[in-house]
Amino acid sequence: MKILIIEDEKVLADSLKLMLQSKGFEAEVVYDGESGEQYAMLGIYDLIILDIMLPKKNGYQVAKAVRAGHNPTPILMLTAKSDVEDKVQGLDSGADYYLTKPFDARELLACVNALLRRQGSQVNELAFGNTRLDLESASLICGENSIRLSAREFEVMRILMTSGTNHISKEALLTKVWGYDSNAVENHVEVYVGFLRKKLASIGSDVRIEAVRRLGYHLECEEKC
Repeated sequence: MKILIIEDEKVLADSLKLMLQSKGFEAEVVYDGESGEQYAMLGIYDLIILDIMLPKKNGYQVAKAVRAGHNPTPILMLTAKSDVEDKVQGLDSGADYYLTKPFDARELLACVNALLRRQGSQVNELAFGNTRLDLESASLICGENSIRLSAREFEVMRILMTSGTNHISKEALLTKVWGYDSNAVENHVEVYVGFLRKKLASIGSDVRIEAVRRLGYHLECEEKC
């Protein structure tokens, strides 16, 4: 699970990042609203933790921009403001929950888990055709056969299974798996797709990873799924 933290108080932001990482989440931090909006619009995060009082763009503006871009990522809004009007404005801007500073770490984690459950992000496996991807063990399973995936293979396969028959571009896979600032190139995606094709075949899967020029990849079954 990837979480984006948009918070200009560096000590708080870095503390949140460390806490979330200790609970098994991947977390990235940006310290101003303008950069936060750019990161949020990538669509690679499972949750956004968003402060209101930010330089360059405030949290209300960021939330509105995210929703205007049809990005459904849940937003947990943080602020020192506790007036009802402020909470209403935050929710009207597109936030899913509003947490007032100071807050207890346990309360924040409870909110994070609740929002992820609401989005269906805490399922244990994904399935396509006769094949399942176990999210806890990072294994592909087909009948009695299974095979473990590397971290990169797992992320690529998770995204492909989530997308199903819908196309996902190489550029989107690069951003989601290798990160916005990575030096990885499209050939990296092709290599890992090749690895996954071999592993799917090795367990007798009927799932194929199909490539369509200029559109990217999608999944198909040997017989109609």
